[in-house]
Amino acid sequence: MDPILSYISTHRNDIIQLIKEMVECESPSDNIAAVNRFVDLVAIKAAGLANARTIPGGKYGKHLQLEFLLPGKSKKGQILALGHSDTVWGMGTLAGMPFRRDKERLWGPGVLDMKSGVAFFLYAMRALRDLDIPVKRKVVLQLNSDEEVGSESSRPVTEKEAKKSSAVLVLEPGTGLEGKLKTARKGVGSYDVIVKGVAAHAGVDFAAGASAIVELARQIGKIETFTDLKKGLTVNPGVISGGTRSNVIAAEARAVVDIRVARLKDEPGLDKKFQALKATDKRCKVIVEGGLNRPPMERTPGVVALFQTAKKLAGELGVKIEESSTGGGSDGNFTAALGVPTLDGLGGVGEGAHATHESILIDRIADRAALLAKLVQTI
Repeated sequence: MDPILSYISTHRNDIIQLIKEMVECESPSDNIAAVNRFVDLVAIKAAGLANARTIPGGKYGKHLQLEFLLPGKSKKGQILALGHSDTVWGMGTLAGMPFRRDKERLWGPGVLDMKSGVAFFLYAMRALRDLDIPVKRKVVLQLNSDEEVGSESSRPVTEKEAKKSSAVLVLEPGTGLEGKLKTARKGVGSYDVIVKGVAAHAGVDFAAGASAIVELARQIGKIETFTDLKKGLTVNPGVISGGTRSNVIAAEARAVVDIRVARLKDEPGLDKKFQALKATDKRCKVIVEGGLNRPPMERTPGVVALFQTAKKLAGELGVKIEESSTGGGSDGNFTAALGVPTLDGLGGVGEGAHATHESILIDRIADRAALLAKLVQTI
């Protein structure tokens, strides 16, 4: 057996215990104290293995950077591992959705997205240290506190570290129960389309009104035509609001529109279409706010080369690895957009992210952590 895989396999129960501690340390994005407790837990678990520093997260919890103390002299350049400390689950979720081990899986809020990935990386680095395997580059793990809510404060920190790095390894979960790695992600954004109309009594003075709701409905018809599936570009009016009472012609209405783009070059044209929206009823006014939040992670030659390296190394572990693309975004979108080779989906293998059946496969813990160690050793 590969020595790294043997080491990880021997420590599998220790990894499971660490995942349990992490899952039971709830860390919803909007609870600064909870996120900071999780960050402190990770720093404690990495004591002696890495030097820790924290970075203020503004209205969110603090971000964590761990610089690992690994064998090897004259290290040149850097490898950045990316994860996040926040989850979508509110405080108290554990009461009805506790961590548990059952049916060859681990279950619980955040176990897949993405506390298992963090635990895997810590043990991957521990394997390199304990087996005295030299690495060629400095290794930094960055955990962002606001990934699930847009990465507003962490994005500049992520981009700064990425620019120093030869490669970025993203500890998000793999795709499906096969655990496919992610070599492409769509860019993500949203627009608020706001219509200002003219209020009037719907029974007494109907003609004097100009309905913002009716005008918004017309605008949604136009917006729907912006979708282009052949280009991987989708537009979804997901939230509609407006009006006050049924007997009042609405003075205002709003649509929140999700956008996804597979190629960055398609975004300016889409933005131009949104900005060109004009009211059909001249008494109404259309206001457009928003845009792209995360650029797409495109399947560049650097990304492909990194995947091919991972595929070869996985083969040495007796595992077949495939690649995938997804419509969801991660902090890897930012690093890939800078031209830094980025490989995503290296975390847990399971299903149910953001859902009550969130879980990971126990029998994929060892090979996943071992792959991370071998990637760091090789890159």
